[in-house]
Amino acid sequence: METVELTQADKLIETSKRKKKVVNGLRMAITYLLLLLLAIFMMGPFLWLLSVSLMPGRNIFSSPPAIFPTFIDFENYVQVWQFMNFPRYIWNTVVITVLGVVFNIVLSCMTGYPLAVFRFKGRNFVFVTLIATMIIPSSTAMIVHYLTIQDLGLGGSYLGVVLPAAVSVFNIFLMRQTFLNIPIDVRDSGKIDGASEFRIWWQLILPLVKPGIAVIALLEFMSFWNSFLWPMVILDDPLKYPLASALTTLNGQFSYNFGWIAAGTMISVIPIIVVFLFTQRYYMEGIAGAVKG
Repeated sequence: METVELTQADKLIETSKRKKKVVNGLRMAITYLLLLLLAIFMMGPFLWLLSVSLMPGRNIFSSPPAIFPTFIDFENYVQVWQFMNFPRYIWNTVVITVLGVVFNIVLSCMTGYPLAVFRFKGRNFVFVTLIATMIIPSSTAMIVHYLTIQDLGLGGSYLGVVLPAAVSVFNIFLMRQTFLNIPIDVRDSGKIDGASEFRIWWQLILPLVKPGIAVIALLEFMSFWNSFLWPMVILDDPLKYPLASALTTLNGQFSYNFGWIAAGTMISVIPIIVVFLFTQRYYMEGIAGAVKG
């Protein structure tokens, strides 16, 4: 009798497990379907821009609109490359981006480390004050930045473009949270060996926070590579413009040649896509580490 009851109980348990698996599978399928639809929705403008860049001589605002190209043609890319001095603008963008990324990494690491490790009077006040400045819109400080850069004699230079964004409060917060995850034993071992604080920071701590540094590098790379308005305000020579600012010449002289505009924009975003594909693993690790901290 007990054997029969156990057998029925096992069957009920097995049936319950199967139902649970079906429900979980259905839930996962619905979740992935919604994520796929969301991804398509978010990628819609990019896919439309790519499609427009491959449609030479077509009016994209015709009725019905030509969303998908009937054939692939790179004529827009060839023509816009011949019209614009892309190597010059790309070089300008690379210089601005490299300077901005290096400044942000160095200054954020040097600021976040003492806020996370050192115990000094007023540390929390300094940190809270820095965080409070994040509520101030960056556009409100543009006039102050412009007057400061002009007083320093840096108008028309790449350094004038980079300095106002040379350090970010978010990056300081990110590195502070990342440094908090480093065991204190690492710093103590360096002190036992007689290493200076700078050497501990440089040789022992920084190699352990590479994911956080990669996050800053990726975010600032995207920010400086896509910088548009501020370079146009500071730089008095259009030949010094970064790529995003230089693309305005297409909009001004060829207002209806959207194929050229789309092709130029696609050329400008290719480096961002490549960099993200190579750093996405570190990006996720850095974000996870900062949230954990």
